[in-house]
Amino acid sequence: MDLKRQGKEARNALMNIYLAKTQGFCAGVASAIDIVELALKTYGTPLYVYHDIVHNTSVVSDMKSRGVIFVEDLNEVPEGSRIIFSAHGVPPEIINRARERRLKFVDATCPLVTKVHKEAVKFSGQNIDTVLIGHAGHQELIGTSGYVRPDLLHIVEDEADAQGLDISPDRTVAYITQTTLSVDETKSIIEKLQHKFPKLVGPLRSDICYATQNRQDAVKDLATFCDVIIICGSPHSSNSNRLRETGEQYGVKSYIIDTAAELNLETLRGKHKIGLSSGASVPRHLVDEIIAKIKTLEPHAMVHEFDNPEKNIVFPVLQFKE
Repeated sequence: MDLKRQGKEARNALMNIYLAKTQGFCAGVASAIDIVELALKTYGTPLYVYHDIVHNTSVVSDMKSRGVIFVEDLNEVPEGSRIIFSAHGVPPEIINRARERRLKFVDATCPLVTKVHKEAVKFSGQNIDTVLIGHAGHQELIGTSGYVRPDLLHIVEDEADAQGLDISPDRTVAYITQTTLSVDETKSIIEKLQHKFPKLVGPLRSDICYATQNRQDAVKDLATFCDVIIICGSPHSSNSNRLRETGEQYGVKSYIIDTAAELNLETLRGKHKIGLSSGASVPRHLVDEIIAKIKTLEPHAMVHEFDNPEKNIVFPVLQFKE
């Protein structure tokens, strides 16, 4: 459909649904899921995964229904079994314990998270106090923490934590960040660190991954013209929650829902321009189900979809031997 005709039809429609140009599976998530699928096909079950492979309830539930067993403790895995480490990464001690238990393991850590791990190792090797910016308890932060020497590790969640750091301002201090944070929230924390530690150093490039940045930018675009924004994502997904916060910060009422069943249509009544995005671990069919539910409120709602700038970005998946 040409843009001129599409614009005319949008003006005539009672409701328009605008899909964020960047949403859904990022390359890291797609790679991790492909690794599990390939392992199932090659080896069958039992197949264990340490922590949720990605933070999406539907993806994990589907894998459980096909015999994948998710664990939070390696002691739950019989010696010699096959296990996959999630996309969020694991600390070195987990890898060492897996070897001790003779587990056949595959590391599905996102390459962009692995990059942060390498930065952590480098700073510790240089005896530099390292500030890790992230959400305490998040699996990615737990994994990254393991690559920093314990005596050099300082976890910071907000500006108050940064201000309260008990490190001499004369020392060189480094910072690294959880990849799924909001660019805006890390910016203020880093500025606080720069003011407190004149010798602050950081990664050559931001640790915020391209997928997180692109999805936040796409929501900012929606916020310029939409009446309301819906984010499809699980409540424990950091990047999905950051998308909802981004919409709110830009002045548009935003909601996060796991599935279409959680969508309250009353929140959309009287709205004409609905923005719809999804977190980096959300399968497309969940977005389509939300669209279908919105159309029960307004059957003639027009859906607008744009070219995805990430469509050609993929991470290679290793091949398994039977």
